[in-house]
Amino acid sequence: MDLSLFFAGTAGSMPTARRGLPAVLLRRGGDRILFDCGEGTQRQLVRSVGLPDVGAVFLTHFHADHWLGLPGMLKSFALRDRERSLTVYGPPGLKELMGALRFVYGRLPYPFSIVELEAGDWVEFDGYDIAAFNVRHRGQAFGYAIAEEERPGRFDPERARELGVAFGPDFGRLQRGEAVGDVAPDQVVGAPRPGRRLVLSGDTAPCDALRDAAAGADVLVHEATFAESELERARQTGHSTARQAAEIAEEAGVGLLALTHVSTRYLGRELLDEARAVFPATVLPRDFDAIEVPLAEKGAPELVRFEPGARAPA
Repeated sequence: MDLSLFFAGTAGSMPTARRGLPAVLLRRGGDRILFDCGEGTQRQLVRSVGLPDVGAVFLTHFHADHWLGLPGMLKSFALRDRERSLTVYGPPGLKELMGALRFVYGRLPYPFSIVELEAGDWVEFDGYDIAAFNVRHRGQAFGYAIAEEERPGRFDPERARELGVAFGPDFGRLQRGEAVGDVAPDQVVGAPRPGRRLVLSGDTAPCDALRDAAAGADVLVHEATFAESELERARQTGHSTARQAAEIAEEAGVGLLALTHVSTRYLGRELLDEARAVFPATVLPRDFDAIEVPLAEKGAPELVRFEPGARAPA
């Protein structure tokens, strides 16, 4: 099943001509899940993959650059006669925030719910779940870990034939965990294979909870608001430097590090170079880029650059 992260906005705090405010779209099969919804997110989506009927929105925290685009998007869904339900998830205080915004987006004609999470809570979807964990920022803030269920082990047809199992329905029975005569499934089916794991830091200073959540992840999307020369500024504001993000990725043993939440003071290349000096498997997505995450046996995660004039599938 296809799995990717689409970067609708990669700036930090303020938009620029090239970078919109934070928003990442998870695409898995037919599911579309949005993480954060900065000002202008729906416009960013319309300009690139189109505005999908996202099934859920997860907010990392309540600083305005991470949610200000949400009321307008909710209203746009209403104007499009949406019928599908939509749930917004976030830290405690989400219901108060959404209640204050109700006069903006008004009464919605589609089923709409607001769910406050606690650190350690997870939300189940078809074949995967999304778990919230605390990070270190000003006020309560979450990172999110997306984890697929284990997949069955690989079936060995040659071994099955050696054990006298004929090709046909009996192959299917073994793969479903049923014995065929004296042949047990564990004789021809390998150990379960782990699903893919993606971790999004949200805004955060380096912290153990994020390092633990990211352990062994295929992809870690980590904020890199500052360069190391602004380390003290990063500490004061609860953010990370590119080097600190790379150190977390190195310690956690992730497959690929993607830097985001780039301050307007940087072009980006200096942050990428700083991180790669510590963790070479680092990329710096631009708006409308995506990271494709294949199954482990089919290759490593890869940054796919958006080509102007092209339209990626929503």
